[in-house]
Amino acid sequence: MSFVALGNYLLPIVVFLIIFVALYKKVPLFDVFIEGAKEGILLGFQVFPCLLGMIFGINLLLRSNIVTDFFKLFSPFFSYFHFPREILPLAIIRPISGNASFAMMIDIFKNYGVDSYLGRIAAVMQGATDTTIYVISLYFGSIGIKNIRYALKAGLFADFITLIVSILLISFFF
Repeated sequence: MSFVALGNYLLPIVVFLIIFVALYKKVPLFDVFIEGAKEGILLGFQVFPCLLGMIFGINLLLRSNIVTDFFKLFSPFFSYFHFPREILPLAIIRPISGNASFAMMIDIFKNYGVDSYLGRIAAVMQGATDTTIYVISLYFGSIGIKNIRYALKAGLFADFITLIVSILLISFFF
């Protein structure tokens, strides 16, 4: 039996196992299911405004070309430190949006190659960093936490360190 066939049977087996345990413990299965579905819908309504605001902000930032103008403005600074300018859009967008940064990584792969210096840096950054601003705005906003300064500073600092370390590691090993 292949792993694909095993994967096709895994989810139904887990569902039947949950049903069997619930029946064995005499849990009102359908009532518990309905209660969980109601809580899920309520959670969706709580998270939706934060998600909508985040999507609006991301699209505003990306469509206005502020990021491109930012890189042009600070290009001499990045050149002085031999910092690959082609990675900067990915480094800026990665903490904000996972999908946008993934698209940027694919663009780097198409333009420079997967095994290129820039392609390897992009892959390491994509795998090692998180969507810090997105996570903080969505999850903190959905539960009403207003004071995010330490979490935001720590997350963005970790993303910055990951950027520097990914460039240094790829430079060292390749």
